[in-house]
Amino acid sequence: MEYTYAALLLHKLGKEVNEDNVKSVVAAAGGETDESKIKSLVTSLKGVDIAKELESASLVAAAPAGGSESSKAPEKKEEKPKEEKKEAAAEGLSALFG
Repeated sequence: MEYTYAALLLHKLGKEVNEDNVKSVVAAAGGETDESKIKSLVTSLKGVDIAKELESASLVAAAPAGGSESSKAPEKKEEKPKEEKKEAAAEGLSALFG
């Protein structure tokens, strides 16, 4: 996860997202670097327009989760008496302490 954050930070600062830069950011933050993970991330980001991907990701996050709320039927919650649970708990405690 720290490698992804490093790549996003580099992108935000206008720096090139390459192995050396990602490694430097993670090391500067006090993290340990794994060459294979960094290489994999940089390779998978080649040819990706990070700004466009971030824009489409924020659009998806801002979209409503379902249909309109007016089409949803109101849910009825069934209330159970809480007294039964207290009695059962008290019975269990009395069994422990005689």
